[in-house]
Amino acid sequence: MAKRISPNARTDALLPYSQAIMVEASRTLYVSGQIGLNADNTCPPDFEAQATRAFANLGGVLAAAGMDVEDIVKLTVFLTDGADYARFGPIRAAFLGEHKPASTLLIVAGLARPEWKVEIEAIAAG
Repeated sequence: MAKRISPNARTDALLPYSQAIMVEASRTLYVSGQIGLNADNTCPPDFEAQATRAFANLGGVLAAAGMDVEDIVKLTVFLTDGADYARFGPIRAAFLGEHKPASTLLIVAGLARPEWKVEIEAIAAG
């Protein structure tokens, strides 16, 4: 199973992610980037709705694999606007709860389509 690696437990406890995750698992799931598309293939125009939907889509992929949020060991997030960073944190926290996977967040010039504001990929193990 997954074990959090924390070189400085006192300061690492303040972080919303883990410095590293060690996995001794029999199954590994590599999840392609999830975007904020609704089931009808429409994309909401606002960042919050896209980020919430992207996490919901990630949750759907995990469920289809018989996994859940606690199985995520690594998240990589791509935002197209650094101004969305502050709004992203609470959405991420609502999805992850107390779970703290290893995490990377990048601000990028763009995604595959100009209306997409966020993309989230993950690795899960269980």
